[in-house]
Amino acid sequence: MKQPESTAQEVNADLIRRYNVSGPRYTSYPTALQFAPYTEAAFKEVVKSSMLSAKRSNNKGEDLSIYVHIPFCATLCYYCACNKIVTKKREPAAEYLALLKQELALVAPLFKGRMVSQLHWGGGTPTFFDDDQLIELMNALKAAFDFRSDREGEFGIEIDPRTVDAERVGYLRRCGFNRLSFGIQDFNPVVQKAVNRIQTYAQTEEILNAARDNGFESISVDLIYGLPHQSLFTFDETLKQIIDLRPDRVSIFNYAHLPERFSPQKRILVSDLPAPNEKLEILSLCIERLTGAGYVYIGMDHFALPDDELAIAQKEGTLHRNFQGYSTYADCDLLALGVTGISHIGDSYSQNVKDLETYREKLQAGSIPVEKGVLIDQDDLIRKAVINALICQFELTFATIENTFDIDFQAYFSQELDTLKLMAADGLLVISSGQIKVQESGRLLIRNICMVFDRYISSGGTQAFSRAI
Repeated sequence: MKQPESTAQEVNADLIRRYNVSGPRYTSYPTALQFAPYTEAAFKEVVKSSMLSAKRSNNKGEDLSIYVHIPFCATLCYYCACNKIVTKKREPAAEYLALLKQELALVAPLFKGRMVSQLHWGGGTPTFFDDDQLIELMNALKAAFDFRSDREGEFGIEIDPRTVDAERVGYLRRCGFNRLSFGIQDFNPVVQKAVNRIQTYAQTEEILNAARDNGFESISVDLIYGLPHQSLFTFDETLKQIIDLRPDRVSIFNYAHLPERFSPQKRILVSDLPAPNEKLEILSLCIERLTGAGYVYIGMDHFALPDDELAIAQKEGTLHRNFQGYSTYADCDLLALGVTGISHIGDSYSQNVKDLETYREKLQAGSIPVEKGVLIDQDDLIRKAVINALICQFELTFATIENTFDIDFQAYFSQELDTLKLMAADGLLVISSGQIKVQESGRLLIRNICMVFDRYISSGGTQAFSRAI
């Protein structure tokens, strides 16, 4: 069969070898590797400071985003690197729901008066909860916080199309969700078998159509490139099917093969994985096919239709990144509930304990289950703003950073600008007297560009991260 021609933004093999290094995805800065032991008292103090700041700001600054982590899955996907508990037993879900409500009772009073404008349930598989448990948790959240209206707020949930039918999609809408996201990864049956995720096109189409029929405002799907047995041809077939389905958002993630960290990946043979150059060609093909079909390339791993909130936020310069990837509501504090949940409150990050047993013990002792975190200093804030501008807007105006932080950009980042000259010579970006503008080929390697401004990368290793390509 004839292979599709590669768009490849013509990044040559030499560039692939030089830039295919490990590095962060910059869903936070500093990244989670910088988190250190963090106390409940420290968490309460940053919330108190944030509350005072919110009262002095505009209405948007008073808004709150909530993430709920539900770790259970009924089956194991071999590629998965998420925090999860694989079980077919239903009892753990009931206990976990009770623990979430205990955590909610501890943290919600600290945010009294804040309005929830954004909610996301992730996992795991949130729809592991049965219908009664879903509505019980939603009612508990709405009893603890004031929520913006269905028209104003973004309230999303991740689902598994293999376990949710059209009727249940309608039930989720009646529960109060108005955004839906789910994984597809790849429609090719050989690839699906290799990663233990059999999901037919018909199943996916049924759920997507049901979401539209029930008035979900945004439907997002996930794909993964770099899985075993994928090729440029097979993934092109999947892309054609995705374009036919026309979801509002498409996220295309790079599979990171880290079996030493994620034991399910040991079931995947390295010899079955596409080579780095073919992975890059697949990503380039995604960009060509989806933008050709009318999607906006938001950046790195996200695409959206022009009227979707992500595309609008990028156009208006308000796009940012958090632990769910590209997102809106940059001014909101983010409160995370559940095991491993990472909150971003004011100028701090804090992460809950990672295992269910410790989570239970802390809550039964009446303690907020935070374990690690970091306070963001002034240099972090400056670098965070630079990285966010580059990874979200693909350009940076020096004056914006200078006016916000009262610095001389070229003096502050003289060493970084010298390093970027090498990337400019490779055609990844253009540096002018007052601006950095990322070129098309540089968009594919945006993580590498951002790493130049990461002070922790320059002072340490990157082995804990996935490769850029």
